[in-house]
Amino acid sequence: MTGLRAVAVIGGGIAGIQASLDLAERGFQVYLVERSPSIGGTMALLDKTFPTLDCAICILAPKMIEALRHPKIRLLTYSEATGLSGEAGDFKLRIRRRPRYVDEGRCTGCGTCASKCPTKVPDEYQMGMSQRKAIHVPFPQAVPLVYTIDDKSCIHLTRGGCGLCEKVCEAKAINFDQKAEEMEVNVLGIVVATGLTPWDPTPLKEYGYHRFRDVVTAMELERMITATGPTEGKLLRPSGLGHPKRIAFIQCIGSRDLSKGLPYCSAVCCMHATKEAILVKEHEPGAEVTIFYTDLRAFGKGFRDFANRARDEYGISYVRAKPAEIRENKNRSLSFWYENTQTGEIAEANADLLVLCTALTPNPDNAALAKTLGLELDDNGFFRHPHSVLLPTSTTREGVYVCGYAQGPKDIPDSIAEASGASALLAVVGRGRP
Repeated sequence: MTGLRAVAVIGGGIAGIQASLDLAERGFQVYLVERSPSIGGTMALLDKTFPTLDCAICILAPKMIEALRHPKIRLLTYSEATGLSGEAGDFKLRIRRRPRYVDEGRCTGCGTCASKCPTKVPDEYQMGMSQRKAIHVPFPQAVPLVYTIDDKSCIHLTRGGCGLCEKVCEAKAINFDQKAEEMEVNVLGIVVATGLTPWDPTPLKEYGYHRFRDVVTAMELERMITATGPTEGKLLRPSGLGHPKRIAFIQCIGSRDLSKGLPYCSAVCCMHATKEAILVKEHEPGAEVTIFYTDLRAFGKGFRDFANRARDEYGISYVRAKPAEIRENKNRSLSFWYENTQTGEIAEANADLLVLCTALTPNPDNAALAKTLGLELDDNGFFRHPHSVLLPTSTTREGVYVCGYAQGPKDIPDSIAEASGASALLAVVGRGRP
């Protein structure tokens, strides 16, 4: 045996966190590599999970804290893999750590620096619907709770001057001289869990995204109805015209569409829309909510009951339809014609708020990471695996495994299960390697 007992996990979403915890509990030293300043991934953006409507951050945060405090896990946030050499059982993984310009050992997360920072930019965590400061944490429950200076918007780093954050920081954590660090770790195997990215529907002009203010994406609505969101949990029309009384969801925006190069079903959109529709009704009980769908895909445990509950208890309407171009009326409401694909009828719908349930795509950084790790991607940008049934977590390189949305479309429970599967396989193969 080589005696090597270290592994790397690339991606700090729920799948990457689960894989890290499983491997650490098996006695491996784990290097958890995450590109953003905090672990948590897409799940940190969610208000509730389906079909139970449990609080998403209440599930995620304890796992994040456990990963932070586990003696066998080293968090390498704001970092990326830049090279891989060697072979399974004896890899050398090169990692680049970007400068935060904040000393992780000194920062107490008090927020005084951000309160004094004069620069405001769109907040990615709030889907650009509110602003953050140049020095910030991604979200209130960020792990590690350490501030990061955005080098693209910081006045001191781009033009010189300012430096207010340095002057007010009592912990003396600000360090504008901080440089990128290069490091190399020796690992016996790697788990890739790079997650997903919502597709941008701007190219589909017929749906009016960015043209009409009351057309939003499902992830934008998710933030709007969350207590920590840009409207503090109040369901409001972005146009400023009060509370919406008619809300329409349109499914499969960009997905299952050969012309957009996204032929696959994103797996979670039907239930995500159902969950959001229920939350909308809880915010506005008198609202009229309709989901226009291509096919209702309720394949998971309890999913069909969840959709039935939405229909029967909350009065949410499901219409199998193909909506046409969105128009904005003189009273600022939205309307569109659609074909009911069950009856063949043509009808018109009106809405105060229109929600586009867009495709979920593989992380756009997958292409660069695949090149770095010597892996192959499939035609849709997911990491290629030898066999979807027999070897779902393997990749085209021995010793490198994949899980979660990086492998293919799936929901949170399936991502967690697959992460445990990938970590178990890596542990077994690693222990048995001569």
